[in-house]
Amino acid sequence: MQLLRYLLAIVLPPVAIFFTYGFSFTLIVSIALTLLGWVPGMIHAIWAISKHQEKLNESAT
Repeated sequence: MQLLRYLLAIVLPPVAIFFTYGFSFTLIVSIALTLLGWVPGMIHAIWAISKHQEKLNESAT
Protein backbone atom coordinates (compact mmCIF):
# COMPACT_ATOMS: atom_id res chain seq x y z
CA MET A 1 0.00 0.00 0.00
CA GLN A 2 2.88 2.34 0.76
CA LEU A 3 4.34 1.86 -2.72
CA LEU A 4 0.96 2.74 -4.24
CA ARG A 5 0.87 5.98 -2.24
CA TYR A 6 4.32 6.98 -3.46
CA LEU A 7 3.42 6.17 -7.06
CA LEU A 8 0.26 8.25 -6.74
CA ALA A 9 2.33 11.05 -5.19
CA ILE A 10 4.33 11.18 -8.40
CA VAL A 11 1.38 10.92 -10.79
CA LEU A 12 -1.51 12.56 -8.89
CA PRO A 13 -0.22 14.26 -5.73
CA PRO A 14 -3.58 15.36 -4.25
CA VAL A 15 -5.03 11.86 -4.59
CA ALA A 16 -2.09 10.39 -2.67
CA ILE A 17 -2.54 12.98 0.08
CA PHE A 18 -6.28 12.24 0.24
CA PHE A 19 -5.62 8.51 0.65
CA THR A 20 -3.09 9.23 3.41
CA TYR A 21 -4.71 12.08 5.36
CA GLY A 22 -8.30 12.25 4.16
CA PHE A 23 -9.88 15.68 3.77
CA SER A 24 -7.57 17.99 5.71
CA PHE A 25 -5.51 21.15 5.49
CA THR A 26 -2.68 19.07 4.01
CA LEU A 27 -4.94 18.16 1.10
CA ILE A 28 -5.77 21.81 0.45
CA VAL A 29 -2.06 22.71 0.48
CA SER A 30 -1.35 19.84 -1.90
CA ILE A 31 -4.05 20.97 -4.32
CA ALA A 32 -2.76 24.54 -4.24
CA LEU A 33 0.84 23.48 -4.85
CA THR A 34 -0.20 21.15 -7.66
CA LEU A 35 -2.13 23.99 -9.31
CA LEU A 36 1.00 26.14 -9.09
CA GLY A 37 3.01 23.38 -10.71
CA TRP A 38 3.16 19.63 -10.79
CA VAL A 39 6.68 19.44 -9.30
CA PRO A 40 5.91 21.42 -6.10
CA GLY A 41 2.79 19.30 -5.57
CA MET A 42 4.75 16.11 -6.10
CA ILE A 43 7.50 17.13 -3.69
CA HIS A 44 4.97 18.09 -1.02
CA ALA A 45 3.06 14.82 -1.44
CA ILE A 46 6.18 12.67 -1.12
CA TRP A 47 7.31 14.66 1.91
CA ALA A 48 3.90 14.50 3.61
CA ILE A 49 3.53 10.76 3.03
CA SER A 50 7.00 10.04 4.40
CA LYS A 51 6.31 12.20 7.50
CA HIS A 52 3.02 10.38 8.06
CA GLN A 53 4.83 7.05 7.86
CA GLU A 54 7.47 8.26 10.37
CA LYS A 55 4.73 9.20 12.84
CA LEU A 56 3.12 5.79 12.47
CA ASN A 57 6.45 4.06 13.06
CA GLU A 58 7.12 6.16 16.17
CA SER A 59 3.74 5.43 17.69
CA ALA A 60 4.13 1.70 17.03
CA THR A 61 7.31 1.47 19.10
